[in-house]
Amino acid sequence: MTRLGTQGFRNLCDQELFPCQGVNVIYGGNAQGKTNLLEALWLFTGGHSFRGAKDGELPRLDPATGENAPAAALALDFFSEGRDQKAQLRIESGRRASVINGVKKKTGSALVGKVCAVIFSPEHLLLVKEGPARRRGFLDGALCQIRPGYAGTLHVYHRALSQRNALLKDIARFPELRDTLEVWDARLIQLGAAVMEERRRYVEKIAPRAQEIYHGISRGKEELSLAYAPSPPLPEGAAPAEWQALFREELRRTEHSDIRSGFTSAGPHRDDLEITLGGLSARMYGSQGQQRSAVLALKLAEAQALAELSGETPLVLLDDVMSELDQSRQDYLLNHLHGRQVFLTCCSPETVRLQETGLRFRVEAGQVFPEQVGEA
Repeated sequence: MTRLGTQGFRNLCDQELFPCQGVNVIYGGNAQGKTNLLEALWLFTGGHSFRGAKDGELPRLDPATGENAPAAALALDFFSEGRDQKAQLRIESGRRASVINGVKKKTGSALVGKVCAVIFSPEHLLLVKEGPARRRGFLDGALCQIRPGYAGTLHVYHRALSQRNALLKDIARFPELRDTLEVWDARLIQLGAAVMEERRRYVEKIAPRAQEIYHGISRGKEELSLAYAPSPPLPEGAAPAEWQALFREELRRTEHSDIRSGFTSAGPHRDDLEITLGGLSARMYGSQGQQRSAVLALKLAEAQALAELSGETPLVLLDDVMSELDQSRQDYLLNHLHGRQVFLTCCSPETVRLQETGLRFRVEAGQVFPEQVGEA
């Protein structure tokens, strides 16, 4: 990315940002507009705001009236698919429209696949802190970027799961329906095996990368390990056909309890991603800094895998990433993320002074002020 233009977006002034291809540090006090810059970049992936904001909330807010402006516009110059490209986003009346290389599109989602990015925000710490659903979401989100067909398979699996669960509830009232359960099981098993195979391959790909990145972040003091934990448990190296047989066996074993509960107790909707530090659960035993470092390693490994599999190097967006990290870990993020274009926000001027290369931008009341490294 070589240029970002903002007009009427959030609290940002109408301006242009010209970043470097390395690490770009965006710093300033709270509520000055740092995260808004990352949000503007993220919207060019074609997705919605990573903060959960509705499109109608993105145009500038008028403090006097408490209402959002009718429209906002963003512009991006970037290199993708072997050539320089331009994209514009217009947000108006709660909807997004885009222009890609001069061609008008009716939606913002038309940008999907044009600009790749990986985002870390404080909410991503829940990957470690909370239960398996968050970690499944991480795997599925990453796979949907890399393999567009995976999203369809996952959707059909969840639809089949919902239908089986509905049938389980009906069987409790109408036992004669039990004979139809095998038909739904066959569909669930076929789709579930496909989902599990994709997840297994992806974890095998990112695990050594995440381990290497965490080794760098911790300066070799700790070891991170990732392991795919499917439901039902599967032998290492099992082929998809074996998975289907084991899945079928587990559904038969749990059939009575599933009918009582009205819920399918085995399948990829119960999968997990085990994250350990030195052989111990990162969720149970990791410190705040270790947990943050583990999630950062996951996200940076995601970016590396995306680059290798798609052929496009994604933007790395790191929001409020420095909190709870010691100086050594901060130094790694500022000065050792080579080969990536990084946009990193932080508040502390002391942290900013650790930056040795790249560019720096101070944000104050929505205005962005470029600085040379060493000025802060």
